Amino acid sequence: QFLMANKLDTAMWISRLFTVYCSALFVLPLLGLHEAASFYQRALLANALTSALRLHQRLPHFQLSRAFLAQALLEDSCHYLLYSLIFVNSYPVTMSIFPVLLFSLLHAATYTKKVLDARSSNSLPFLRNILEKLSANQQNILKFIACNEIFLMPATVFMLFSGQGSLLQPFIYYRFLTLRYSSRRNPYCRTLFTELRIVVEHLIMKPSCPVFVRRLCLSSISFISRLAPTVA
Repeated sequence: QFLMANKLDTAMWISRLFTVYCSALFVLPLLGLHEAASFYQRALLANALTSALRLHQRLPHFQLSRAFLAQALLEDSCHYLLYSLIFVNSYPVTMSIFPVLLFSLLHAATYTKKVLDARSSNSLPFLRNILEKLSANQQNILKFIACNEIFLMPATVFMLFSGQGSLLQPFIYYRFLTLRYSSRRNPYCRTLFTELRIVVEHLIMKPSCPVFVRRLCLSSISFISRLAPTVA
C-alpha cells in the first residue's frame, strides 16, 4: 500500500537500485570486461531516468521557455541528467561511475528505510543497521562525490588528448561543474574547492617548495578562481 501510494518515489527507488546493481557490476567486472562496458551504459541510463523523474517531481509543469530552463538548471537532478548524457556514450571511466553509484545508494537507502518503517518498526534489523551506517557516513560520502566531480574535469581533458574523449566533452563538463559549484542544495563541491585551495597554498608556502612549483600553483589557483561562477 505504501509503495502504490507513492508511485513516483517507488519508481525512482527501483531505478536507483538498478543503478547501484549495474554500477557494482561495472566496478567489479564479475561477468567479464565486455559485459562491464554495457553495465556502465546501463547505470548511466538508469541514472538519467531517475534524474528525469526527480526533475519532473520538482518541476511538474514543463514549459518550453527560457525561464523554465533557468529554473531547471538550478535543480541537482538536472545536473545529473546532464552528467549522464555527457558520459553515457564515452569511453568507460571508473571515476565517472562513483558519483552515480553513491548518490543512488544514499537515496535508495533513505527510501528503503521508509519502506521498512511502513512495514514494521522492527523489521530486518540487520539491513537497518547497514542503512544507519550509510546515513552516519553521508557527509564523508558526499565529500568523496564532490572530489570525484572536481577531478573528472582534468580527466576529461586527458581523455581528449589520449583519443578517448570528444572535443566537446571538457567544455560541457565544465558547464556541469559550474552548476555543481553553484548548487543551492549541495554545497560540497564549493566546499571541496575551498579546502583544496587551502591545502595547496599551505604546501607551496613551505620553504622546501621550489619557486617554479609555487609560481605554477599560484597561477593555476588564480586561473581556476577566475573560472568559478559567482554564487549568490
